[in-house]
Amino acid sequence: MAKTGVLLVNLGTPDSPSVPDVRKYLREFLMDERVIDIPFLNRWLLVNLIIAPFRAPKSAKIYQEVWLPNGSPLKVYGLSNEKVLGEELGSEYVVRLAMRYQNPSIPAVLAEMEKMYLKKIIVIPFFPQYASATSGSVHQKVMETVKTWQNIPEIVFAGDFYKHPLLVQGFADNAGKFLQNNSYEHYVFSYHGLPERQTVKAHHGKTCSELGCEEGITEQNYACYKAQCFETTRLLAEKLGLSKEMYTTCFQSRLGKEVWIQPYTEDVVKELAGKGIKKVLAFSPAFVADCLETTIEVGEEYKEMFIELGGEQWDLVESLNDTPIWIELLKDLVKTYDQPSVFR
Repeated sequence: MAKTGVLLVNLGTPDSPSVPDVRKYLREFLMDERVIDIPFLNRWLLVNLIIAPFRAPKSAKIYQEVWLPNGSPLKVYGLSNEKVLGEELGSEYVVRLAMRYQNPSIPAVLAEMEKMYLKKIIVIPFFPQYASATSGSVHQKVMETVKTWQNIPEIVFAGDFYKHPLLVQGFADNAGKFLQNNSYEHYVFSYHGLPERQTVKAHHGKTCSELGCEEGITEQNYACYKAQCFETTRLLAEKLGLSKEMYTTCFQSRLGKEVWIQPYTEDVVKELAGKGIKKVLAFSPAFVADCLETTIEVGEEYKEMFIELGGEQWDLVESLNDTPIWIELLKDLVKTYDQPSVFR
């Protein structure tokens, strides 16, 4: 009997924390037209003459800090997810991990799957909230890869899962480890940022302010990254029993001088310290696996900034990584999108 393939896709990681491998990774990542959406020549000059040469040495040092004995956290957790989910799903499924950038690459993994006579492939991008630069880029790469196949099986892309009950419960459970022994004055939900122009493009020319993306999900903004982030925060705050004045949604990892979606996390850190807030619990709900942006940026850099400004305690809630509830969520996504086709 033909099997169903499950392709798990995370953003990517350099092959090692060495400067050459980090530079190679940055070039592939940032040359994606969905990540830096400017004309090709401008993008090529920016990435190859400015960002990659100067950022690679600094990023390599940071990668060395988070690198695990078996490799990059994203890859280690991803391979664990592949193994455990495959065992949970059983022999009717083939589960494989791929990275949008670097290895294991989407083309290489799909080439392996092409030879398996699969009846269907379910693609699960590891991004709870949809953005063109993440989920959209995965969709595009998969479609570009399979378009040359002689026999193309049914391919289904799992949608955004920012409001999945198990995602909310998973982060709430991880927060519980801190809440048992600590009392916090404020809660920060920090998401990876995007240039503001990308949300305007997604809205066909309208801004997040015009569509009320901070207020809730509507028919017009349901696919907006910022709207989905604010909704993720609302659901988590509700689960944790937080009132509106107790938490803030913000965005990190801004690159360059261009306006990105706001408020910026670094500004929020300064504002909280200025108000005399002493104890903060931080979350990074745009990431399902801990990485540079969670462990270092939110967990260490913002903590250092907060303490220097007079804060006393800044703790970071871990991502879902390879916890049982994350595997259960993935399993639920597979079963949801593996509905039998009428014609097969």
